[in-house]
Amino acid sequence: MKLTPVHEKLSVADQPDAAEIAALGAGGTVLLINNRPDDEEAAQPGTEVERAAAEAAGLAYLHLPVTGPSLSRSDVDRFREAVLAAPGPVVAHCRSGTRSLTLWAIGEVLAGNLSRTELLAYGSERGFDLTGAARWLDAHGDRT
Repeated sequence: MKLTPVHEKLSVADQPDAAEIAALGAGGTVLLINNRPDDEEAAQPGTEVERAAAEAAGLAYLHLPVTGPSLSRSDVDRFREAVLAAPGPVVAHCRSGTRSLTLWAIGEVLAGNLSRTELLAYGSERGFDLTGAARWLDAHGDRT
């Protein structure tokens, strides 16, 4: 699992396996957010398996599945609220980490903590392409 810190409380990652989830719990992470819909790929463990691994590791667990076309303001708000309300470090994951970072970055722009012009550089500095976030903001940002 590639773990990328993006905020003092948040890191994003690709799909963790059970051993990596256990290590997150041992390392002080308090919440695992899964941004993958079930059955996105044949090899992914699925929500119930992942939830059980997270709970066994002492982690709170939130399944907030999103796809590029289905991403809503409600998803962005729920993600942001979960991260900020967590009493410690949070790891959010999807297949590559991009959707998880997209949720955070859109929330940062909407909250006024990141300018729209800084968005692509923010992603690039962390090794991610946030053009999908930019497209979402172009399509939805004025109606939030």
